Amino acid sequence: MNVAQLGLPLTLAVFVAAAIAVLFAGLALTARAERLAAVTGLGQAVLGAVFLGAATSLSGTVTSVSAAWAGEAEIAYGNAIGGIAAQTTFLVIADFVYREVNLEHAAASEANLLQGVLLVVLLGLAQVAMFGPGWTLWGVDMASFALVAMYIFGVRLIARAHQQPMWRPKQTQHTAAEDSDAPAKPESGELTRLWLSFGVLALIVSIAGWAIAETGVALAERTGISKTLVGNVMTSVVTSMPELVVAIAAVRRGALTLAVGDILGGNGFDVLFLVLSDIAYRAGSIHVAVSDKQALWLSLSMLMVGVTLLGLLRRQRHGLGNVGFEGVLVLGLYATGIVLIVLG
Repeated sequence: MNVAQLGLPLTLAVFVAAAIAVLFAGLALTARAERLAAVTGLGQAVLGAVFLGAATSLSGTVTSVSAAWAGEAEIAYGNAIGGIAAQTTFLVIADFVYREVNLEHAAASEANLLQGVLLVVLLGLAQVAMFGPGWTLWGVDMASFALVAMYIFGVRLIARAHQQPMWRPKQTQHTAAEDSDAPAKPESGELTRLWLSFGVLALIVSIAGWAIAETGVALAERTGISKTLVGNVMTSVVTSMPELVVAIAAVRRGALTLAVGDILGGNGFDVLFLVLSDIAYRAGSIHVAVSDKQALWLSLSMLMVGVTLLGLLRRQRHGLGNVGFEGVLVLGLYATGIVLIVLG
């Protein structure tokens, strides 16, 4: 598909169609991923932080990598960081759906807290890399290797905390209990069918993610919208829709720990977009190629995750709109970020 030859209406139509494909294929992909996790015996911590996070992040990964390969560092980087901010905001929407009590009160767990702390550390590393010398190995910034190493270390800590927690949240009548991690016995041939359907859906999400990246760049060029706004808001929100659907579905099922884990753990996986984008970006280090506006969004994302961690620690039962103080602050921070991009 040569986007350059498409008119503006058709380009916009392809963007919307790809967004719809991401939404529905991402939802179906998540259902397959969750069932695969059940029959293979993976726990909620690993499911939310790695397996489910990777499944719902495919479209965002392809979007960032495609943009980086095309030399669009700002869109590639902004899609990753903007996606983290958007998904943290989605957690507030899931909180609105759960009316019994504040979601952060019910879903407090050591694993979820560790996922949030890991995310702050990864974002901090990424911000340091922006102001670093940009030294590369095989065309990849040294900071990208550090991000991968820190992510692997953090996931191991999360898995260990899930298996052998050193502390537990105070139990109340609203505290969510995790389901048993014992493997579910699959039906005859079910595992093969699951893997096949998972692969097909992953391919659909990947192609749609590529289409979003291509049309997003075209829309920025033809409408005069800044590439920062396209990456940090437009493509990031669209490619994050699977996470929103998963979080709401998990809350409706009563899998509250999974809902929070999917967002925080999935966000940790999203930081790896920067690594993959750095590999795809052939003009040097992507960390030093982007504008200072990305440093603003890195700081904003760290603030939003930090506020969410405060909510998980404070565990307020009810607040304004039944979402707690952290939900109100997260919404305000995200709105502030969008305003700063538009005005900037």
